[in-house]
Amino acid sequence: MKVLGVVTARGGSKGIPGKNLKLLAGRPLIAYSIDTARLSGAFDRLILSTDDQAIADAARPLGCDVPFMRPAELARDDTPHLPVMIHAVATLRDRESYGCDAVMILQPTSPLRTADDIRNSIALLEKTGADSVVSVSEVPSHHNPMRTLRLDDRGFATLYTTGEPVRRRPVRRTDMPTAWTMNEAIYLFRTHVLFDAEPSLYGDRTAAYVMPSERGIAIDDLTDWTLAERALSRK
Repeated sequence: MKVLGVVTARGGSKGIPGKNLKLLAGRPLIAYSIDTARLSGAFDRLILSTDDQAIADAARPLGCDVPFMRPAELARDDTPHLPVMIHAVATLRDRESYGCDAVMILQPTSPLRTADDIRNSIALLEKTGADSVVSVSEVPSHHNPMRTLRLDDRGFATLYTTGEPVRRRPVRRTDMPTAWTMNEAIYLFRTHVLFDAEPSLYGDRTAAYVMPSERGIAIDDLTDWTLAERALSRK
């Protein structure tokens, strides 16, 4: 497959100011995703989508192409990835007549994904014929959806999934099906789903690529940052 890798790194960050260039275990955060992407050998092309010149200047020496700058209206706090990906793919198509079979989003906030994770998720897309692949980690049993609660207007609790009294909450782990959460390390999709009648990053059939929770750490705040540094030190 001809796969485009897109590192997404906008300049603004409220949780951790300057996050993408902040040093994690001595290296800029963005360097981990670029290095791993290049090491995988899986991409026909690796590009950066950013609105920030400093991030662009840091990415180029690491071996990541910066063929355009992202418009400011696509770099707000609440901008979802879908329009960012449509912009990236359409810009390459219109300016360079570049096309690809699939696209992978590489968020710098997942610095512990490995080259094997990248290669294996692409292999899974090919093997299954799915429209997309997302990486998942197992939800700890104490956070299983069957144990979560909802509160009514009076503050009374019932089981979130069934509405039953809390006394029906499963006690044994073996009584609950395994639950999985998307960990943000891998978003891979066939290019056509961006331009379908109902554009998305997923299409109708999404395959799950299972990862250990440690490799799926997503850095959203300083607590996550500390966890990632500890994991890197163990590596």
